[in-house]
Amino acid sequence: MGRKTWDSIPPKHRPLKDRLNVVITRDTAAFSQSLGRESPSANAVEQPIVASGVLDALSQLETREDVDRVFVIGGASIYATALELPQTKRVLLTKIAQEYECDTYFPVNLEESEVWKRVGGKEMGEWIGEEVAEQVEEKGVRFEFYMFERE
Repeated sequence: MGRKTWDSIPPKHRPLKDRLNVVITRDTAAFSQSLGRESPSANAVEQPIVASGVLDALSQLETREDVDRVFVIGGASIYATALELPQTKRVLLTKIAQEYECDTYFPVNLEESEVWKRVGGKEMGEWIGEEVAEQVEEKGVRFEFYMFERE
């Protein structure tokens, strides 16, 4: 995730549980220093890995035996970079059937892309490892879940 995505997560929920967190930032030294001020008692296992870019993050993860899959969760420039890499094989996309004021958008219309092909819910469920409802409603807002694969 990018630094702004990290910052958007409430501190009590950081780092995200049950996963290795990686934060990509242009100023790795300043971000690393801020982590110490944020929670000085936290041990190194709880701290995110800090990387200067997507390729740096992948480089730091490729030798780890505890990493099975890498997920990109934002922001827009991180998505754009990841989508250009041949290592990116799939996109799990959630469409929200509601309008919200926002300042970040997914950089590619996958439905119109010649690079990405939408796969069915069965294939998505098999890859995720559990059955996925393609459409869900929560608190009056509909969500649709899709998976695209690189052609």
